[in-house]
Amino acid sequence: MITEHDHWLGVEVRHFAALQAIAGEGSFRRAAMCLGYTQSAVSQQIATLERIVGERLIERPGGPRPISLTEAGELLLRHAEVILARIHAAQADLTALATGVGGSLRVGTYQSVGSSILPILMREFTAAWPQLEIRLTESGNDDDLLPGVERGELDLTFAIFPLPAGPFEGVELLRDPYVLLVPAGSPLAVRGGRATLNDIARLPLIGFRQCRSMSRVETHLIARGMEPRIIFRSDDNGTVQGLVAAGMGVALVPRLTVEPADKRIAVVDLEDDMPPRRIAIVWHRDRYRSAAARAFVEAAQNVCANLCDGHDPVVLAAEVQSVEDCDGALQSGNGGRCQPVDGTPGRARRQAGAGELTPGQATDLTAAQHIHQPPG
Repeated sequence: MITEHDHWLGVEVRHFAALQAIAGEGSFRRAAMCLGYTQSAVSQQIATLERIVGERLIERPGGPRPISLTEAGELLLRHAEVILARIHAAQADLTALATGVGGSLRVGTYQSVGSSILPILMREFTAAWPQLEIRLTESGNDDDLLPGVERGELDLTFAIFPLPAGPFEGVELLRDPYVLLVPAGSPLAVRGGRATLNDIARLPLIGFRQCRSMSRVETHLIARGMEPRIIFRSDDNGTVQGLVAAGMGVALVPRLTVEPADKRIAVVDLEDDMPPRRIAIVWHRDRYRSAAARAFVEAAQNVCANLCDGHDPVVLAAEVQSVEDCDGALQSGNGGRCQPVDGTPGRARRQAGAGELTPGQATDLTAAQHIHQPPG
């Protein structure tokens, strides 16, 4: 006896690929060009898929009007995209397995990591893995990078905890405290001490445009009764800092985004217990992780530990988390004080563990200096 379930076993990956291409291209002709098929072949695949699922999936208005997906088509497309992403991830796994040590490692990154962590990490890692090709992909934020991990286009990416829903697992590298950027001659820089919410409420803010961590900062301020007065947004760290230096406003930014050699600005620590930005490195939890990928993660942990030991104003962490673990509340900052969470400095812990960081341990190494004011 043939059941409805048996009919669905006739669905093929190419049917889903045709549906995805049509949704993206808006026509059978462009979808066929994208897939390298003839237009009639794409039409036949969609017709077969509609027959198997028992629903009309494509609206065909005729004439010059673009085609579109029906409600059933949109619903099926969401499942199709997940299945196709897993197919691409499987392909990437087998490619990585076949190439071995002499293959490639694809890593996603964003501005503040690219300027502060990545140069040291790349120098040390490429010295240990000289035959490995590192392919870097940069984006303004991790929202654009995490889908690449899901599809198997990236092996690893730097990201911000907590993670959005998806097949992700990662390790937290640093807790990067927020600071207030002000012009060098600002009264806040001259008076010393920390900036309060009342200080911030009186000043125009320059913020980031597409940044998950920035939205959490704004939510934190609103929850404390302060409506931030944002006069300009940019996703370029240099633009934000330059406009602060020009006196256009102040900016609440993670400390690692700041160019410390810029004498035009001053960095003021916050009195408020604003949760720090949690920088992590993330991979696909269901994919094969090569020896090179595992080594890169360990090297990133060690580089970040060295940043902390060098008194950079960040917080070191080494807790492996899946996306389910990241849905809880963010840990608050410690107000700029040097405070070991587990009582063991980062360097001593690495020596005791032969370079391996113990899961669950974290060291708060936020800079003790409250105001970094340029000389003169």
